[in-house]
Amino acid sequence: MEQMKELEELVELLDTKQYTKLRQYLAELNEADIAALMEELEEEDMLKVFRILPKDLAADVFSYLDVDNQQMIITSLSDREAASIINNLMADDAADLLEEMPANVVKKLLANANPEARRDINHLLRYPEDSAGSIMTVEFVDLKENLTVAQAIERIRKVGVDSETINICYVLDAQRKLLGTVALRYLLLSENDEIIGDIMHENVISINTLMDQEEVARQFKKYDFTAMPVVDNENRLVGIITVDDIVDILEEENTEDMEKMAAIVPSDKPYMKTGVWETFQKRIPWLLLLMVTSVFTQAILTSFEDALSVCAVLTPFIPMLMGTGGNAGGQASVTVIRGLSLGEIEYRDVPRIIWKEVRVAIICGVCLGIANFAKVLLFDHLGMMVALVISLSLVAVVFLAMIVGCILPVGAKRIGLDPAVMASPFITTIVDALSLLVYFQFAAMILKI
Repeated sequence: MEQMKELEELVELLDTKQYTKLRQYLAELNEADIAALMEELEEEDMLKVFRILPKDLAADVFSYLDVDNQQMIITSLSDREAASIINNLMADDAADLLEEMPANVVKKLLANANPEARRDINHLLRYPEDSAGSIMTVEFVDLKENLTVAQAIERIRKVGVDSETINICYVLDAQRKLLGTVALRYLLLSENDEIIGDIMHENVISINTLMDQEEVARQFKKYDFTAMPVVDNENRLVGIITVDDIVDILEEENTEDMEKMAAIVPSDKPYMKTGVWETFQKRIPWLLLLMVTSVFTQAILTSFEDALSVCAVLTPFIPMLMGTGGNAGGQASVTVIRGLSLGEIEYRDVPRIIWKEVRVAIICGVCLGIANFAKVLLFDHLGMMVALVISLSLVAVVFLAMIVGCILPVGAKRIGLDPAVMASPFITTIVDALSLLVYFQFAAMILKI
């Protein structure tokens, strides 16, 4: 509601060309709120508002816009204006922007950026995609261990304005090796003549530049930090990662896992900005694969066609068995996939996982089997033997589905695949075939068909 009022006021000031008043009005708003308001405007009005913003505020607002709007604005600005934005962006935000830009635009922007910004951006762009090095920022406060507290505070005043955060400062030696950290609050509470080396925290937890961003997110969750230093193989500090970057990573990783679990090739674009043809290309590979694997189910049904014709009463219960098995396997797989993603489960835990799922499967299977036995006798009015076949099959199917559901994700992780690939669609296809085999085996043994 509040945003609607702000948008109406912004549009009114824009339509009546009260640009000075609009500039003052925008200066009182938060950068993220300004970006949200701008994205509600048409492109022409968005550009007008962006040009009205003060230079420093414009760079901050720009970092909150989505990639498409960033590209539109950058390509609409003059070389000088675009360079000003790049120079005022944090290096990690600028690198993220350039990774999405066409090569010719990147070349132009880097050519017009100042040497310091160009060096920092190129430094980030050389790291592998989705690594700690590619998402870190190189704007941080570094101190020498022989400085006094007064000298350290004076340095923070000089370089802190261009730093991602000043809450934590990093103590380096002459070779830029990370020696320790010191929090700003400790500096403020310490005597001016105390030496940084005497008050710094030496037990520093750091991240390697090549660490995968998903593992980086786990480290932040484990230690509950707001920022972590990034070091190279020689323990030299090259950047830091802040918690706001981790929020973006978590959203990206969760989206990717959800898409894989739904048997969709992951996409970087939002749903509403992905075209029909591109959406088709993302979905069709897995649909084709799953369709081909369903040939096994078809073959099993065909091989037992004669048995089904003799005891046609078994046919209506096939969807129930396959559906229950798929659901049971999906529950087990999602639980294990989540454990793997959070680092709670390792390959060595397989025996414990299987033993746990065996006990859960037996309890669930027996419970479902008893309920189904009563239902077949009381409501379907079928014979005791038919009810026994269906119920025993259900117990066995639930048992097998849960075991398959817990083993496949761990196996995928072991051979280097993403465990999310082994989620519901893939497991359901396997369980469907197992369900039919089990069902017909019980029918053959008990009903002698």
